[in-house]
Amino acid sequence: MTQQPLSDERRPDERRPANDGPKAAARNRAALIGAAREIYAEQGLDAPLSAIARRAGVGQGVLYRHFPDRAAVAVAVLEENVRQIEQAAAADGADLIQVLGVLTWHQTESAAFVRVLYADGPGSHSDAPAYAQALSRRVELALRRHLPDGHRLAEHADDLMIAVGMVSGAVTGPTREQRERRALAAWRLLGVEVGPVRPFDE
Repeated sequence: MTQQPLSDERRPDERRPANDGPKAAARNRAALIGAAREIYAEQGLDAPLSAIARRAGVGQGVLYRHFPDRAAVAVAVLEENVRQIEQAAAADGADLIQVLGVLTWHQTESAAFVRVLYADGPGSHSDAPAYAQALSRRVELALRRHLPDGHRLAEHADDLMIAVGMVSGAVTGPTREQRERRALAAWRLLGVEVGPVRPFDE
């Protein structure tokens, strides 16, 4: 597929990065994943792929070289979200409060992530795609490694991910600030303490 030229009237955050060889591919992929997360949060999962390419500052040909279809983009966003949560859980000195803060950031930033986690809620697990079930289990394992005995989310086997699904269902609103406020309110109503809502800092 040929790369489509973009308008010269780009926003400052949509300028095409300089081509510097092998580093460009990794940079473009990371830019596309970040752009997809933003676009999905703003416009939903049905947003056009061209909007993602524009936000990342690349042509659609570059997008299709990395991701052959819409599903591949969504899975890449989800994989990156889960990877960051796993890294947060594996970091030195990590605890449940901190990891929940990273999880909550991804809940507020990524409409796709919210939908996958919520699909794993009570009564719907069997209907979730296999990849969604696998990603949800990875999130659960990352959280459980820091779940203290006697914690309110450890009382029953399903409580942890039911709570995550409930918070995910509360994450609505047109702005990230509104979504974060609702997510934190949901955790508070569940009686669960959450650390700073921010991405994992490698």
